[in-house]
Parts: sequence; structure tokens; C-alpha cells
Amino acid sequence: MGYVKDNLMPNEKIFFTARVHPAVFLPSIVMFVMTIALFIYGLSNAAVVSKPGSPPPQIEASNIISGMLLCFSGFLLLYSILLGVQATIVMFTTEFAVTNRRVIAKTGFIRRHTLEILLSKVESVSVNQNILGRLLNFGTVTVTGTGGTRESFRAIVDPIDVRKKINQIIEGYMQYQQKLSARQAGG
Repeated sequence: MGYVKDNLMPNEKIFFTARVHPAVFLPSIVMFVMTIALFIYGLSNAAVVSKPGSPPPQIEASNIISGMLLCFSGFLLLYSILLGVQATIVMFTTEFAVTNRRVIAKTGFIRRHTLEILLSKVESVSVNQNILGRLLNFGTVTVTGTGGTRESFRAIVDPIDVRKKINQIIEGYMQYQQKLSARQAGG
């Protein structure tokens, strides 16, 4: 929570933090498995073509296809590594916290995107989960503020609980503000 802790105002306390689910690695894992399968298929196809004791290899369509499959699997390997690096960056650079005054969130490492909405300005908190998200308990949390500010945060662990806790903190904040206003008016 480096960004959040570094940007707290005086007397501001963190009440709740959320984190990113490891499911952000699923695209890179799926791509890596597809790469391995394609590589093995390309190798097995090449091995069938050049059996020991067979006549000298000639350039055939199956040799060309095997070579193309092996080259394509190399590109897919690089792509799966890139997806893994992106997922790692998302996992370790996303911060989401609710304090006694604000909802604070930050994503990104080199290109940073931040959100800071005062609790009194939060209009709604919504959750979007697909089937996989329901099974693995992750989803997208969207915070909507007054004036049309709307920010979504993907792959948040236990998004229903996150929404519930944000709403509880906002309710407590509103009750505190009402008591404070009543004291000042009576006072």
C-alpha cells in the first residue's frame, strides 16, 4: 500500500483494503498451455516425417507445416510471457483502500492511474462477475461518484464483500457527519 499510505491526509486512517485476485494470470497460463500443445504437435509431426531409415527428406508440405508450427509456437511463447509480465505488474501495482474520508485506488507502474473520491461523493458501488469470477470469487468493482466519475477495478478478490464494506464505511461516515452537524447546530 505504498501509494495509499504516502497520500493519507492528517488523521486519516485506512479502514479497508482490497487486493487483486491471482486469476489475472489465467490468460497467460492458457496461452502457455496452448503454446506447449502446439509445440509438441509440431515436433511430433516433424518426427513422423523424418523417421530413421526413411529416404532422404525432401521438401514436403508437412515439413513446411511442421516448421511453421514450431515458429508460431515460439511467437506464442513470447506472447504468453508478455501476458504473464502484464499480469504481474497488475497484481503488484494495484492498490485499493477505503479510509475514514476517501476511496483511494491506484493502478499502473510507469503509466499510473489514480482515483480518490471523498466518501460523501460516492453515489454507488457496483459489482460485475462472470461465471469464472463467481466460481473463483473475483470480479470487477465499479465506484461511481457525483458528477459522473466512474472507475472500474478488475479482478478484485471477494467483490461482494468489498462492496458491502465500502457501503458500511460510507454509512458510518454519514452518521458521523449527521451527529457532528447536530452538535454544531445545537451548540
